[in-house]
Amino acid sequence: MAQESPKNSAAEIPVTSNGEVDDSREHGFNRDLKRSLPAGLGLSETQITSHGFDNTKEGVIEAGAFQGSQAPPLPSVMSPSRVAASRLAQQGSDLIVPAGGQRTQTKSGPVILADEIKNPAMEKLELVRKWSLNTYKCTRQIISEKLGRGSRTVDLELEAQIDILRDNKKKYENILRLAQTLSTQLFQMVHTQRQLGDAFADLSLKSLELHEEFGYNADTQKLLAKNGETLLGAINFFIASVNTLVNKTIEDTLMTVKQYESARIEYDAYRTDLEELNLGPRDANTLPKIEQSQHLFQAHKEKYDKMRNDVSIKLKFLEENKVKVLHNQLVLFHNAIAAYFAGNQKQLEQTLKQFHIKLKTPGVDAPSWLEEQ
Repeated sequence: MAQESPKNSAAEIPVTSNGEVDDSREHGFNRDLKRSLPAGLGLSETQITSHGFDNTKEGVIEAGAFQGSQAPPLPSVMSPSRVAASRLAQQGSDLIVPAGGQRTQTKSGPVILADEIKNPAMEKLELVRKWSLNTYKCTRQIISEKLGRGSRTVDLELEAQIDILRDNKKKYENILRLAQTLSTQLFQMVHTQRQLGDAFADLSLKSLELHEEFGYNADTQKLLAKNGETLLGAINFFIASVNTLVNKTIEDTLMTVKQYESARIEYDAYRTDLEELNLGPRDANTLPKIEQSQHLFQAHKEKYDKMRNDVSIKLKFLEENKVKVLHNQLVLFHNAIAAYFAGNQKQLEQTLKQFHIKLKTPGVDAPSWLEEQ
C-alpha cells in the first residue's frame, strides 16, 4: 500500500472513541508541522489544542514540550472534522463572553419587544400625528362650510336658543355698562352734596344774620347725601349681581357651547371623510381604511351627542337661574330709585333691608379681625 503524503497526515488527525489521540501518527504530524513553521520561532515540539469555539477556525496552535507517545488522554486536544467544526462554530455564535471570562448562552433570533415597553418619543410623535390629521380635517370642513361646498349638521331648536342667549348677553352687557356709569355719576354727586353741606354748616356758624338759612341748606344737602349713599349701595348690589350673571354664569354656558360647536365640526369632518370613502371602490386596500373611518366617525358622533345634551341641560338651568336673579334685582332697582326720588327715606332703607344689603359708612374702615372676635 502506498504511503500517505505529509499533506494528508497533517490535514487529518485520527481520534479514538473516548477522545484520545491516536499515538501512531502523532509524532509524524508534529514533525511535519514543525517543518512548515518558520525557523525563527525556535519551537521544540508543538501540539494542537482547542480553547473554545468562539470562531470558525479548526484549532489554535500552541507551543509546548512534547510529552512522548505515551501521553495521558488530553480532553482539550482534538481535531474535529469540517462538519463538526461548522456545527460547533454555529453553536459558538450563541455564546457571549462577558468581562469576567464566563460564558453565558443566549438565544439567537429576532428580538421582540414587550407591549408594556413603550418609547415616550414615539408616543409623542403619534399624538402629534393624530392632532395634525384632526386639525387638517376640521380646517378643511370649516373652509368648505364657508365656501358653501360642504354640508353641516344643524339642530334648529338648539341653534335658536344659542342665538337668543348670545343676543341677550350683549343686551345685559349694555345694561351693565349703563348701570356702572350711573353709579359713578351718583357717587360724584353724593360726594359733591356732602362737601356742599359741610360748606353750608361752616357758614351757618360764622354768619349770624344768615345762620338759619345756611343751616337749612346744610341739613338738606346732608340728607340728600345720605339717601344718595343708600341708593348707591342698592345700585352697586344690582351691578354685582348682573355682572355675576353675565360674566360667569352665561359665560360658562357659552364655553360649553364652544365645545359643542367644536365637536360638531369634528363630527361633520369625519362624516364627510366616511362618505367619500364609501363612494370610492371597495377592495383589499380601502376596506381597512373604511373600517377605521367608521370607528372614528362613531366615536365623534358619541362625543357630539354628549355635548349637545350638555348644552341643552345648561341652557335650561341658565334660563331658570336668569329669571330668578333678574326678577329680584329689577325689583330692587325699581324700589330704590322710586323711593330716592320720592324723598321717602324710610322706604329706601326698608328696600335695602329687604334684600339684606349692608351699607359701608364712608370714612370708616372695616373692623380688624381682633375687633370682630
